[in-house]
Amino acid sequence: MAGPAPAAPVGPDARRATVVGTGLIGASIGLALSRAGWQVSGVDADPARLAEALAMGAVHATGWDPLAEITFVATPVAATPAEVERALAVTEGVGGLVTDVASVKGPLAGLMANPRYVGGHPMAGSEREGPAGASASMFVGATWVLTPVPGTDDDAFVRVRAVLASLGAEVVAVPPGRHDEMVAVVSHVPHLTAATLMSLAGGQAEEHQALLRLAGGGFRDMTRVASGHPAIWGDICAENRDAIVAGLDALIGELGVVREVVAGGDAAGLVGRLEAARAARRNLPDRLAAAEDLVEVRLGIADEAGALAQVLLLAAEVDVSVADVEIVHSAEGTGGTLVLVVEAEPAERLVASLAARGLTPSVVPLQ
Repeated sequence: MAGPAPAAPVGPDARRATVVGTGLIGASIGLALSRAGWQVSGVDADPARLAEALAMGAVHATGWDPLAEITFVATPVAATPAEVERALAVTEGVGGLVTDVASVKGPLAGLMANPRYVGGHPMAGSEREGPAGASASMFVGATWVLTPVPGTDDDAFVRVRAVLASLGAEVVAVPPGRHDEMVAVVSHVPHLTAATLMSLAGGQAEEHQALLRLAGGGFRDMTRVASGHPAIWGDICAENRDAIVAGLDALIGELGVVREVVAGGDAAGLVGRLEAARAARRNLPDRLAAAEDLVEVRLGIADEAGALAQVLLLAAEVDVSVADVEIVHSAEGTGGTLVLVVEAEPAERLVASLAARGLTPSVVPLQ
């Protein structure tokens, strides 16, 4: 397997970033930034892991960089709030931005009032652990969630979003609480389900080897995530307990219905449920559409904190993915024009919701 792409030469005018936590995700962020020409500094409680990240080019220096334009906090969930606070303090003098990669946003909600902090979560990863599993291309085509709140600074959001997009990520905006509910369903509960299936298979001690030899591609695909690093899941389940329990309850309920259908020999009912599941699977949204299928939704925006966040949260509420964001500031400094690039078909839904709130959006072809 090829090793990580070498770091691009860093010049004296290179943009500066700090990565706090140089495990799988943090080292991948460092490699991606480094490949793009950033000067990256690394911080990690584990000196050996930090040294590995330095040796492989994921970071160029160690220690906090008070001049960092942006700091990525990529520590375990329980440690993230304290490290976000520290990053905000270290970079206060230069107004540095801070984001994170935690898969649970609830514990961080209180910090989101700081205009320099924008919560985030890349939906990417690997079964491999630590810097050895890192990849500069991990985020290419991956969804990266940002979790703005009404007080999120518009320029901070746009700048963080631009950095993530430059790494190849498709950036979406979701409110923090809604993020935790959604991730419980699409990530946390599936991981626990996969681990439980593996426990069920592995528990057949006498037939263990023969049973696992019979495991086809479907079983392997379904349980692949169970090979991920187990140590992180204690914190995740503790911090997102309510949403995960609700998701598990819903899954158990659905499995109970399926059990009754099978036990009752209801072939037609079973086929109906399987057909519905297949249709839902086929309808999973793909990546963003081609350029010719995109339009610009333009509207005036006030020069006040949280104006952009309110629009982005509305877009998330009506299930419209935003491919790009730009704010064209007025020369008079009294506001500006917000430009959202979205798919043409759901654009009508967004325009209707904006109009219902007294705004006057317009739709123009992508320029």
